[in-house]
Amino acid sequence: MRKRVWTQGILTILATGTVMAAATETAAARRAETARRVALRKAAIATCNNDEAKVKPYTLPDPLVCFDGRAVREVKTWREIRRPEILAAFETNVYGRIPPLSPRLKCVTRESDARALNGLATRRQVELQFFEEAAAPKILLLMYVPNNAPKPVPVFLGLSYGNQGISADPAIIPSPETVSTNAQHARRWPLEMILKRGYAVATFAGADIEIDQHGSGTDPKKRSNGWKLGIRGYAARKAGREEPADDEWGTLAAWAWGMSRVADYFETDPAINAKKVAVFGHSRTGKAALWAAAKDERFALAISNNSGEGGAALARRWFGETVAALPDIWFARNYKLFAENVNALPVDQHLLIALVAPRPVYVASASKDSWADPRGEFLSALHAEPAYRLYGLKGVGVSEMPPPDTPVGSAVRYHVRTGGHDITPYDWEQYLSFADAHLGEKK
Repeated sequence: MRKRVWTQGILTILATGTVMAAATETAAARRAETARRVALRKAAIATCNNDEAKVKPYTLPDPLVCFDGRAVREVKTWREIRRPEILAAFETNVYGRIPPLSPRLKCVTRESDARALNGLATRRQVELQFFEEAAAPKILLLMYVPNNAPKPVPVFLGLSYGNQGISADPAIIPSPETVSTNAQHARRWPLEMILKRGYAVATFAGADIEIDQHGSGTDPKKRSNGWKLGIRGYAARKAGREEPADDEWGTLAAWAWGMSRVADYFETDPAINAKKVAVFGHSRTGKAALWAAAKDERFALAISNNSGEGGAALARRWFGETVAALPDIWFARNYKLFAENVNALPVDQHLLIALVAPRPVYVASASKDSWADPRGEFLSALHAEPAYRLYGLKGVGVSEMPPPDTPVGSAVRYHVRTGGHDITPYDWEQYLSFADAHLGEKK
């Protein structure tokens, strides 16, 4: 049988008796475990809870109590002990650690037009290469930089389901491995609104880094084994393995890695203020944006829009999507060890938000988006506050969830918008005002 051992908040699987440890499981045993997890996910989706009265009691890990019981009373202890151990616990048990890679950035401008969008912006399409091999993953970055704003400008960076989907601009080069149509998702990308506020917009398709097995505008024929074409497959081959280890990265961490590579590029672009990068995302890309901000402190501000389970929503709340219902491939395989006992997790999503401190975070929900658990997202933002208070900053500032369309908070801000699972002009108005206040771009 297996024995589970906790060390500094990290779950280790030890072998006892005749059962082999996870690291040396036979292929047959791994296939059987995968099948069990698929069945578990189907059952979890079929039995999800949308009744607040049925939410079971839970206890959250205290942001300011170390795994060894020490209290955190000042920033030094947070920075040197508590934050690193929380980050390591998320890496090992949730999103997965990144194996050794040595990317070397090379930028190739594929297209540029200083009079894009009727002269409002300069459009640039830049290919970011990281490795010598021609078949290695690369990013096709699409950028719009406002022409009338003083340079360098702050920038919103987010993943797309294909660059061509964010605008009707006919000059956009379609993202490889995507099937999104021109302007398919343009309503979620109000370019004119953002650019006129003095912000650049930058995006690339998540499929550039890894094809999403569960959609995201990718070719259905390539989804089942698409990860092998991306950065995780590349890293596994370089290490001489057929697949990532159980504590290594899933799709979300791979996408976050890609966002950090774009941050590398921003440091070379004189039109972009690399110290004022707001990373944002909606739904699954919101999960990736939060993890990117937690991992990479160069991101000055983070925005989570309806990111739900595995993003801003508390895992311990049995409401809407659950750990058991999440796609395995998005996370480290270790995460599903907790699918039937989430209370054993050493972390929860309020600690993910706390990792971003003291940088500002905006968490947004939608009133009809029960699958993403709006209350769980609010509570996660609320319980991240202690980390911000260490820095003398205010969090959401209220203990009760606000009514719809009533934003609350300061360094951690929150709103629940009337409506369903989407990102709307109302949401963007709030995010732009939040960025104005915290990135020093007040208009």
